[in-house]
Amino acid sequence: MAMTDQQAEIERYLRSGDYDSRFAAWPGHTLVAQESCGHNALRQALIDAVEKRTALVPVPASFPELDPVAFTRAKVEPMVRGLFPAREQEQVLAVLERSVVFLTPETIRSELETVDWPHTGWDLANLYLGSLGAELLSDEAPRIVGLSLETTCYVSLEYFGETSRFSDYIVHETAHIFHNCKRGTIGLRETRRREWLLELEFSKRESFAYCCEAYSRILTLATKSSDRSALVEDLANGAMPDDDRVDPAEYVDILREAADARNGWKRILARCSPAPRLKP
Repeated sequence: MAMTDQQAEIERYLRSGDYDSRFAAWPGHTLVAQESCGHNALRQALIDAVEKRTALVPVPASFPELDPVAFTRAKVEPMVRGLFPAREQEQVLAVLERSVVFLTPETIRSELETVDWPHTGWDLANLYLGSLGAELLSDEAPRIVGLSLETTCYVSLEYFGETSRFSDYIVHETAHIFHNCKRGTIGLRETRRREWLLELEFSKRESFAYCCEAYSRILTLATKSSDRSALVEDLANGAMPDDDRVDPAEYVDILREAADARNGWKRILARCSPAPRLKP
């Protein structure tokens, strides 16, 4: 039996994440109706494919039972306390503590049902499948621990199996929220020169996130300045970011400065902020 146009579109989507944004293969008296019909069909096919691939796959033993809000708050609170004045900290924490979504057997279906874009749903499906060791939808699907969209960070179960002592995906990705979220959006005073939660140099955004990630782990592992400095040297000799957007020498230099400072978070921010504007 020949494959229908709709079946072909579903197969293409499951295989690659690509789809016809006009959803021309689906019926409807208007473009909106066609889009709704086609989007629903792709979504259901994706959910069915994920459930089929995970039906007999056990959940990793490393996944703990936790309160995601309390867990995320504990991870990001030192960073927020170090970067923001006391009067703003609770409003920022209220955003960050609810920004992380763990993709688990209990949450994956609802996340796939509510995600706005089909390709994002495809990415989340592969992220979840990979965390369980299940068959991915495509051999070309990226192998990642998480995915960030605006102020939401999706985290897979692989996060709990992380072995590098200087890695923390949650801190890294929530650090990106600071330049993605406007101050006015969460009720903070916004000015022409203070539009975002933190003003960061565009080229330093990734460096900022990596430094926050590593520094959070350094603070967890060491309380004395000398011990923090020793950990930076350990990191410099091994666990460096594999990312072309980050200058390795600058990254280590920022962390050395942060380790020696009373408030290392502020030193990281200062090194990654835009140059002061000259007065006319």
